[in-house]
This record gives sequence, structure tokens and C-alpha cells, in this order.
Amino acid sequence: MISPFVRRRRLAAELIRLRDQHGYSSARVAAEIGVARQRISRLENGHVAPDLDEIMRILQLFAVDQQRWQQIMTIAREAQERGWWAKYADEMGTRQALYANLEAGASEIREYQMVYLPGLLQIPSYAEARVLTDRPEGATWIHARALEARAGRQRMLERPGGPSYEVIIDELAIRRFAAPALVIADQLDHLALVGHERRGTTIRVLPLAARIQQHAVPRSAFFTYRYPDPLDPVVVAVDTVTDDLVLTETADVNRYLDLYAKLEDAAMPPGDSLDYLAAMAEEIRRNTHHD
Repeated sequence: MISPFVRRRRLAAELIRLRDQHGYSSARVAAEIGVARQRISRLENGHVAPDLDEIMRILQLFAVDQQRWQQIMTIAREAQERGWWAKYADEMGTRQALYANLEAGASEIREYQMVYLPGLLQIPSYAEARVLTDRPEGATWIHARALEARAGRQRMLERPGGPSYEVIIDELAIRRFAAPALVIADQLDHLALVGHERRGTTIRVLPLAARIQQHAVPRSAFFTYRYPDPLDPVVVAVDTVTDDLVLTETADVNRYLDLYAKLEDAAMPPGDSLDYLAAMAEEIRRNTHHD
């Protein structure tokens, strides 16, 4: 499955390109095909799933040739799809569902984690600790379903032909516990194991004392996604306290790609990172038993 979110953004770019090529305003397109101007604006913002009849009327308006017609209609149909995450809407919430959407069909995922250990590599006990901590007051859903949803995201990573995945974990996320100590130790052991055994997965640790080029200290966790179709946008998702910022404009995306490259240069090599994770797991267990 290809990300419906990304396909909506791609469709939006195609529609804007068509309109610009013919010198039409969005208001004129709306008038010609008989819809409200706001409908065209929402399509061109990628905020709504397309209506295939409306898309066909736009293509007919601009006398699009057969090859481009088929290409754009394929994109529109994929933009309409509902992913597996839709059935977990309550348990996942909009933020988790957004990440599942962006992960769908990605060929490359890069992630920087500042305070949590990466969701795509979480063991059930760590994921459960986070689900219970983050559960909204008054929520009625069963947390086991939320764990199922997180497991669904992890299966995506392990699917045949799945994406290459690299994560940079800030040392802060390792030393400041976001779950009980022994759970953290088990999680670190799991990360070390995955890093050694899973092809296409790379784990790096960014030390607290690392010197980052130009002192480009990151302000929050973020993710970058690339897709097999070179005309699909590169997407960046920035994790903020209350929401997630999704960027597809080239200038915005490039700032984060540049930042990621700086963090990658400053991080430990993968082999040293895995040794560090295993050593930290052993240290946590030793200190916990002494307590």
C-alpha cells in the first residue's frame, strides 16, 4: 500500500501544475467543473480525499492525454484508500495514525529520537508503559488494542521489500527513563539485537557530549520519509508537544535533511552504538539489583 497522505500531496501538486500550465485560477477551475472554489483549494492543499468524478472533470477540462490521465487517476484512487490503521482510530489517535500513514509504502525512513526509544522498535512492555502513561483521562478504549496497533506499524517495517530504516537515538532518551528501569534494560537489549541481526536497520546513538556541526542542536524529534516514486514528495514529520508538523515543501524539507546529516556525523558509528546499548542495559540491571 502507498501512503494515502503522500498520494494526496502528490495529487495536489499535479492539479496545481495542470492549472498553472493552462493559466487558470482555482476559482475558474471550480466554475468550469461546477464545484465550490473552496473544494478546489482543499484538493490543492491535499487536505481531503478526492472525488474521482471531480478529478475526471478537471482532466477533461484540460484535455489531458491518455497517459497522463491514467497516471493522475491512479494517484487519485490511491489517495482515496483507507489504511489498516483506520480500524484502530480510537486507540492510535490521530498522531499514531499519521505515522502509520506516512510509513505505508515508504522506501526509506530516517528518525531522530530525543526523549523516547523508537516506536518502530519498541518491545511490548516498553510500548505498554508508554501507552498507559500517555492514555488520555477518561479514555474508554482497551490498551491491548493500542498495543496491537503499534505492532501493526512494526510489521510494516519487517514486510518483504520494506523500507531501509535508520534511527539516531539521543543519549538523553537512554539515560532519562520513560519506563521502569528493567523495562528500559530489556528494550536496550532488544535494540542491540535488532541492530546486529536485522538487515536494512541501522541504529546510532548521539552522545550528550557530541559536537554537532555549526552547533545545530535539534529542538525536537523528527522523521524523514522517501518513496519509490521519485515524483512523490520527500516528507518530514516533526514531533511537537501537541501536534505533528508535516512538511513537504523542498526548502523546509532540506533544512531537516541537512540537520539529520549533521546528527549522523556527530553520532557514534553503528557498531559502537550497539555495544553502548548493551553495556547500558547491563549497567541498569546491576544498579537496579543493588537498589
